[in-house]
Amino acid sequence: MSIDFFDRKETETGVILNEVQKQAVLQTEGPLLLLASPGSGKTTTIIMKIGYLIQEKKVAPSRIKAVTFSRASANDMKERFKLFYPEVPPVDFSTIHSLAFETVREQLYKERVDWQIIEGNTEDGLHKKLILRKLFESEVGETITEDQLEELMTYISFIKNKMIPQKDWSSVKCTVPKAAKIFRKYEKFKQTGHHKLLLDFDDMLTMANDIFENESELLRKYQSRYDYILTDESQDTSLVQHQIIEKLAREHQNLCVVADDDQSIYSWRGAEPSYLLDFKKTYPNAVVLFMEQNYRSSKDIVETANEFIKQNKNRYAKNMYTKNPSLKPIIFKKFSDYKSQAKYLVKKIIEEGNLSEIAVLYRNNSSSIALMNEFDRAGIPFFMKDADNRFFSHWVVDDILNFMRMTFTDKRPDILEKIYTKLNGYITKKQMIAVKQIRNNESVFDNLINYAQLKDYQVTKIKENKETIEQMKGMPPLHAIHVIRDRLGYEKAIERMCERLGFRKEYLVGILNTLEEIAKDLKSMEEFAARLKHLESTLRTSKFKKDENAVTFSTFHSAKGLEFEKVYMIDLIDGVIPSADDKKGDMEEAVRLFYVGMTRAKRHLELISYQQRDGAKEMESQFVSDVWNIIHPPKKIESKGSERHGAVKKEYTKPDTAINPNAIRVQSALQSGMTVKHRVFGTGTITNLDQETISIQFSKQEKALSVEMCLERGLLEQV
Repeated sequence: MSIDFFDRKETETGVILNEVQKQAVLQTEGPLLLLASPGSGKTTTIIMKIGYLIQEKKVAPSRIKAVTFSRASANDMKERFKLFYPEVPPVDFSTIHSLAFETVREQLYKERVDWQIIEGNTEDGLHKKLILRKLFESEVGETITEDQLEELMTYISFIKNKMIPQKDWSSVKCTVPKAAKIFRKYEKFKQTGHHKLLLDFDDMLTMANDIFENESELLRKYQSRYDYILTDESQDTSLVQHQIIEKLAREHQNLCVVADDDQSIYSWRGAEPSYLLDFKKTYPNAVVLFMEQNYRSSKDIVETANEFIKQNKNRYAKNMYTKNPSLKPIIFKKFSDYKSQAKYLVKKIIEEGNLSEIAVLYRNNSSSIALMNEFDRAGIPFFMKDADNRFFSHWVVDDILNFMRMTFTDKRPDILEKIYTKLNGYITKKQMIAVKQIRNNESVFDNLINYAQLKDYQVTKIKENKETIEQMKGMPPLHAIHVIRDRLGYEKAIERMCERLGFRKEYLVGILNTLEEIAKDLKSMEEFAARLKHLESTLRTSKFKKDENAVTFSTFHSAKGLEFEKVYMIDLIDGVIPSADDKKGDMEEAVRLFYVGMTRAKRHLELISYQQRDGAKEMESQFVSDVWNIIHPPKKIESKGSERHGAVKKEYTKPDTAINPNAIRVQSALQSGMTVKHRVFGTGTITNLDQETISIQFSKQEKALSVEMCLERGLLEQV
C-alpha cells in the first residue's frame, strides 16, 4: 500500500521523496523526532505524512492535530495540504496559542468568569502596553521609552514561557529599572484591577498548561479528540508549550516532532532547544530520523555551512549534504568604511531583474534605516520583513528635531521643555516651570536670564546656547547635528543618561550616526524633517510589497524559513554578531543565527564587513573568519598572505563530537563480531574488545580505539 501511495503522489504532484522522508511518512505510531536540516523538504514531508495517515491508515482528518509556531506557518500548511489533497476534508492546522485559547475559553466559561484579552486589537483601549507604561511611570517616576517597553515585555514573556517561579523573577536579567516589581504589580492588576479577568497572550499558555494539569476531565476531553499530533518548528517552542503538547499526547504518544536544533534562535523568547536533545529521556521508545539532504542550496554553501555549525557542541550529530552542483564560492567583501556597504549593495542590485529573489540580511533592525535611505534614493523597491517603526518615533530623533525647531523660533517654552535636560545649560526643573509661566513672546533664553533665579555659571552657558542656536539658523542639517552633539552638549547628556538609566550608549549613538547619514547632501533642516517623514511613510508601506518585485530586507531571525537566489549578509562586525551579550551568554545561539542566515541562500552568498564606522575602528566578526578558514584552511592562508587583505589567520579545529541519540553509551552493549558505525571512520566490525581498547575492522584498515572515549563521546552506534 505504501509503495502505491508514494507512486500515486509522484504522479499527482511530481513529488519524489527520498528514503528518510519515506521512513518519516511510514513511521506513524509512537513518538518520532524528525530532525530536518535547512532546505530538506520538511513541510512536504509533513503534508505527505498527514495524507498517508488519512488515505492509507484511514484516519479521519478531524483526528489529526498539526501545531505550528506561527499563524503564517499554519496558513501555509493549510494551503499546501489543499494543493496535495483537494478532495480531503481539512485537517486541524493551528498555532499552539489558538489551541491554548480554546482550552482557556472553555474552562473560564465553565467557571462563569468574565475575561478579556489585552493584546492585539482591544476594544476599549485597555492594552498590555498601556498598563505597563502607567505602572512604570508610577514606580520609576519617568516615561518609559519604546526600547524599555520592548525589553520589559520580552522579560515578562520569557519568565512565563520558562515557567520561572515568582521568587526567582529578580534574578532574570533585565536592564529596565524595577522590572520584577512592575511585573508583580502587572499580574496583580490583571487579577484585581478591573471588573474582568485580564489576560495577555502568554497567559493563554500558562493557564492552558495549568488547566491540563488540574482539570483531568477537560484534559481527557482534549486527549480523546486527537489520535495523532504533529508539531512543526519545535526548536522555537518554549517549555510551557512543550508541556501542553506532552500532556495532550500522553495517552497515545503518537507524536511527531519536526525540528532542527541547529536553527534554534529564540532563547530570549523562552524557546527550549534542550527539550529536543533530551527527547529520548522524555520518550525512551522514540524514533529519531535525520533529514540531512539539502535541496535548496549549492554545494559550496551547503558544505561550508555544515562545517561552520559543527563548532557547536550541544547539538545532534548531523551532516547536511546536497546533490546540487557547485556554482560559485561564497564571496567575502570587506570595505574600509561602513558607508561603502549600502552604496555597494545599490550598485550591485540596481541592474538586477528579479529583485524578489534577493535578500539583504542583518542582525539588528537598526541596520535597515541606512539601507532604506540608500535604496530609496536609488529608486530600488524593497520589502521590509520586520517593519519596525521605532526608529522614527525614538526620543533621540525627537530631540534632534526639537533642537532644530529652536533655530526657527526660540520663543516656545514647550519645545525647550522637551530638551532642557539634554542641553549643557544646567537648567533645573524649577527654573523651567518658572519660564513656562511667562507669556511675553520673548526668547526663552532671555526669559531664563531675566526671570529665573540663575547661578552665574548658568547665565554664561545659557547665553552661549542662545548664540549657538542663532548661528545654526539656515545651517545644513548635517552640520547642525554636529553642533547639537558637540557644542550644545547633547552627546555628553546621552552618556549621563546611559550611566543613570542603563541605556546602551552604542545604540543611541548609532541612531545619531544614522541621522547624519540621512542628513548628508540635504541643504536645509526643513528638507531633513521632510526626508524623515518620507522614510517613515516608505517604511510603513514597504511591508505591503511582499508579493511585488522588490528586494527583501530582513533580520536573521525573521528570515528563518525563507529562501532566496542571492543573499547578502551585512554588518558582520564583532559586537554585532557575535554581540557583547552573546560572548557573556550563549555563543552557540549566535553561531546558529549566523548559520540560519547562510542557509537562506540558494546560489549566491556574500558576507560583508568593514574596517571602521564613524571614525572608530571595527573588527570583522569571528564568524566571517571561521567561514573563510573552512573554505581556505589556514596553511593556504599562510603561504598566500596577500590573498585576502585583513583576513584573520585563525586556526580552525574540528569541534567535539555532537550528540547522537542512537549512540552506544554503555560497554555491556558492545560485543565482538558486532557491526557498528563510527562517526568518522564509517561502518566496521568489532574484532576484539577488552576493558580499555576496542579493535574495529573498517573497509580499508583496522583501528584500535579507546573504549572510554567512544562511549563518552557517543562515537559508535549499532548498524
